[in-house]
Amino acid sequence: MDNLRTTYLVVGGGIAGVTCVETLAILHPEASLVIITASSLVKNVSNVSFYAKTIVKFDVNETEANSLKKIHPKLEIVYDSLKHIDTKNKLATTECGTVVQYEVICVCTGGIPKLISDSKKSKRILGIRDTESVQEFQKRLQSGRKMVIVGNGGIASEIVHATHGIQKVWVIRDDYISATFLDPGAAEFFQDTFKNKPTEEENPKKTILRRHVFSEEDTVVALNKDLKSAALGPDWYRKLESIRNESGEQELEIIYKVEIKSVVEVKDKEYPLEVELSNGRTVTCDFVVSATGVEPTVNFKWDKAPKTGPDGGLAVDEYQETSIRDVFAAGDVAHAAWRHSPHWFQLRLWTQARHMAAMAAKAMYARITNEQVLQDFCFELFTHCTTLFGYRVILLGKYNGQGLGNAYEILLRTTPRHEYIKFVLQNGRLQGAILIGETDLEEMCENLILDQIDLTPFGDDILNPDIDIDDYFD
Repeated sequence: MDNLRTTYLVVGGGIAGVTCVETLAILHPEASLVIITASSLVKNVSNVSFYAKTIVKFDVNETEANSLKKIHPKLEIVYDSLKHIDTKNKLATTECGTVVQYEVICVCTGGIPKLISDSKKSKRILGIRDTESVQEFQKRLQSGRKMVIVGNGGIASEIVHATHGIQKVWVIRDDYISATFLDPGAAEFFQDTFKNKPTEEENPKKTILRRHVFSEEDTVVALNKDLKSAALGPDWYRKLESIRNESGEQELEIIYKVEIKSVVEVKDKEYPLEVELSNGRTVTCDFVVSATGVEPTVNFKWDKAPKTGPDGGLAVDEYQETSIRDVFAAGDVAHAAWRHSPHWFQLRLWTQARHMAAMAAKAMYARITNEQVLQDFCFELFTHCTTLFGYRVILLGKYNGQGLGNAYEILLRTTPRHEYIKFVLQNGRLQGAILIGETDLEEMCENLILDQIDLTPFGDDILNPDIDIDDYFD
């Protein structure tokens, strides 16, 4: 049994865990630091670009864990998964028996997919979460003729957009697509691109990835193959775009307001799976992709468990500390239990995992050095920058009127296959926005939400394409 002593201990090799390590390397490079990761591959962030103060776009790379030693020479890496935390004696034990004595710990174990109930009965039900699950999905795509996609968030939307040469049945419980991020109007904007394929001039250009892609086989560390790697990055679906089943038939059917009732494997029929829906219809297919979100991964034991949120995540305050002193948490495993700013809310996204982990690292450093720390400005405003169906999508504040009841109004401007702009206003002040396409309105919207300027004098002209509204707020 190995025994280690460290000032800082980070558990998890996803975006949150690696961001925490990178931030601690900057703040306290002379201190000892240990990371426990279940995979020899970890996720790190690169190509960070700011559209405004709080609106950030970045790439997520998969790289060897050993590369982290370049930023922190004292870093020690334990390739294992966490088994138990003794918070009283500050001891963390791994599955293989390594014991790490820490001063402060940050739990970044992420989330696991919420698979549909029949997933344990059939290997033809796939959950898309980590690198291994994508590899299995790629194998199915190459030979499959028809798949059922369950879910209505970012991963489900990307699968629908990026896969080719296979029949797709998209099953959603909402009455419009991509409901996690979009409103019905934006969903209609995207569906128009399905029906009327953009021309070469209209279609957003695909960027070429020029990064080395690592795999487990590239690394020298021999690991237990049962261990799972960290969550996927925002551009994971690019791997699917190069896989085409040329013999397959391209067709998309969307079934609204239904859920999966059962999935049964059958023999001697055209397709091996029969999927029964809540409306009584049965759909046959080769495999099912379950992309219905994640739930926090708290798959280890405690001497004393901290408080949890309604979603099972570890409840954290504004400094990312749990109810147990010196135990911090960040990313998908954490539940934001503090009193939020008016225009921020938690949504388990790569962007927020990065923000939470950086905040946790600052608070851990402050605890060790007895310094004061203030919550980061990024928690003042909800922001998310992603790509859906080939278009840039920026979400700001209460972009779907979250928490506003019916007491708000919407201003809308849309140009088919080009842009979709939605402003959510309450009492004449901007509360949120959806910006699809190259709108160049991000910074102005950010300022208007944060400053709560009264826009009543401008009326509908604030989205008049003939008026450069930016000039008013320079």
